[in-house]
Amino acid sequence: MRIAFIGLGNMGGGMAANQAKAGRQVAAFDLAAAALDRARSAGCAPAGSVCEAVRDADAVVTMLPAGPHVRKVYAEEILPNAPKSALLVDCSTIDVDSARAVADMARDQGFRFADAPVSGGTAAADAGTLAFMVGCDDADFADVETAIQPMARAVIRAGDHGAGQAAKICNNMVLGISMLGVCEAIALAEKLGLDPERFFEIASKSSGQCWSITSYYPWPGPVETAPSNRGYEGGFATAMMLKDLKLAQQAAAMAGAAAPMGAQAEGLYALFDRLGFGTTDFSGVLQMLRGRLDELHG
Repeated sequence: MRIAFIGLGNMGGGMAANQAKAGRQVAAFDLAAAALDRARSAGCAPAGSVCEAVRDADAVVTMLPAGPHVRKVYAEEILPNAPKSALLVDCSTIDVDSARAVADMARDQGFRFADAPVSGGTAAADAGTLAFMVGCDDADFADVETAIQPMARAVIRAGDHGAGQAAKICNNMVLGISMLGVCEAIALAEKLGLDPERFFEIASKSSGQCWSITSYYPWPGPVETAPSNRGYEGGFATAMMLKDLKLAQQAAAMAGAAAPMGAQAEGLYALFDRLGFGTTDFSGVLQMLRGRLDELHG
């Protein structure tokens, strides 16, 4: 299978590498020369442009920063140059309206399209164990699953076009809110004289158990792979969590849904971001709640 992979950032680089590791021919493109060099080292063939990358592709996978980028790249570079037989899969996290607009553009020009945002962070992108939430025509799902299989541990059809993005922003709203609850609890436990590592032993086996505790505990020690053990570097940047929470609030406003906890979470991550910690893992908000920002590198 010939894969065109567009967007080789923190997530896309590892994802493209796993496509190459699976024995697929990967034509990769990014605006950053360093990203193209890493892709070459991982077995991909760097392309000089999006147009060149997609020209002979069986499937095109995109991983771009935001909705306007996705709309522009598809309208101006992918749809005019990819073969009509190519399956188009956008793995970016964008607003639902943009996903549906691109799906309509693709359909009007005879393409099959899926929005397939991911969950799992950079570690899962590198390991090929991402969870994909897919919005597509039911008839196309099997081909979408085949195209993204080397990057995935789970591929779930959420519904029609746009449903993948809806699932992603709702899921990340849960994650953002739950992480703040865990961080507040750790900060309180510490003030009450309870060792945060002992609190982990208790909370991970009782009613407070959640992914933010068992897989991503924001206190160093208990979860070896958590960014808290790397000075909150890597992982899921606060600015990216903030972006997802803004998308959730925009979607809630348009749908007339109440999301007050999401709004509060957005406000706290926005404060952390304004303090200079946008590139810090979002679990580093613990140090803000502890009043220990001096322990972070902004």
